Amino acid sequence: MEDVRSLLAEQVNNLRLTEIDELAQYRSFNEPDQFRSTRLVTHVQTDKIARLIYTNSGTGILALASNAIHMLWKWTQSETNPTGKATSNVSPQFVQQVSGIVMTNDLTNANPVESVPCFALSKNDSYLISASGGKVSLFNMMTFRTITAFGSPPPAATYLAFHPIDNNIIAVGMDDSTIHIYNVRSDETKTILSGHSKRISSLAFSHVLNTLVSVGADAEMILWSTDKWERMKSTALNFQPGKTFGAMSNTQVQFHHNQTHFLAVNETQLAIYDAMGFDCLNQWVVGGSSAPISHATFSGDSQLVYASFLDGALRIFTAPNLQLQCQINPSAYLQPGSPPMFPTVIAAHPLNPNQFAVGLTDGGVYVFEPLESDGQWGVPPDQQAASSPLPPAIAPDQPQG
Repeated sequence: MEDVRSLLAEQVNNLRLTEIDELAQYRSFNEPDQFRSTRLVTHVQTDKIARLIYTNSGTGILALASNAIHMLWKWTQSETNPTGKATSNVSPQFVQQVSGIVMTNDLTNANPVESVPCFALSKNDSYLISASGGKVSLFNMMTFRTITAFGSPPPAATYLAFHPIDNNIIAVGMDDSTIHIYNVRSDETKTILSGHSKRISSLAFSHVLNTLVSVGADAEMILWSTDKWERMKSTALNFQPGKTFGAMSNTQVQFHHNQTHFLAVNETQLAIYDAMGFDCLNQWVVGGSSAPISHATFSGDSQLVYASFLDGALRIFTAPNLQLQCQINPSAYLQPGSPPMFPTVIAAHPLNPNQFAVGLTDGGVYVFEPLESDGQWGVPPDQQAASSPLPPAIAPDQPQG
């Protein structure tokens, strides 16, 4: 028995050293002057940021706070920002309507404890669908007015996605585990997809494969045909030993630019999957020395994966092999306070692959970019040649007992 325990201890120590060695070989940012960032100014009272997205034009950022209020920031063309795109060098304008209208979700019959805020933006940035436990609201992004609201709970919407071809078709994931395919123009549900056993935590369309990937709170993933809305296949995300189902309950999925691979993320891991085969191509598992993942997303060109952690750390991985490129430590951008702040969501600029934004528990939003002298995130050019590539970081937790 002692020999077995000694062997296990040696293996765990080797894994810990591998994880530490991996972190040591990548660039770590501890000071704010090592990168560019700006905190966006808001003029409304908000709670923690629940959802965050860039506009498809790359000129604005939209946030949904847990108190059902939306916030929109826009950059404009100027001498200091000739492109008019989002940048950390210039502060954007917080958009407010002269009429005083604020995009606020319906909270009728909403359960504040169980509600899951969710939203999606149309491809032309003209329309927003959003819900915070009550009805699903369709907003006009120019006027902030509510065009229509539908779907009085129960069940309540937990995830929303526009069809990639037809903006009139919306996939609505529900807390009763069903997916409603809703036509806004005709104001009717075309079909209801059943197959999950837990609430829907994420949806992602592929216009190349004509498929929809859905994920339940039990981390089961189902592939649906969007031609006939038929179930094609399913699989379960690998469950990590020592983790509770709660850690898997907020699994999110996002398609790669190639529309054939997708990123799956929850508290325990990052994973790249082949959509048609549902095969896991690569995986990065949270080790014992790391805080859980709060959110992750592909960069605008899908070559990087930006991930935020519950201890405030921000890590940047290469997308194909999930190797760690660099880490922004919380001391470099967060102010110490009580209760402590941490990032809840992360979003990537659609056109600038080296820009991303995070939403915080205090309602703040930060935009990050590398220094212009660096050009991109990662190891400085003079160190890249000396750094040998490492395998994906898989460091399991300490075995129990």
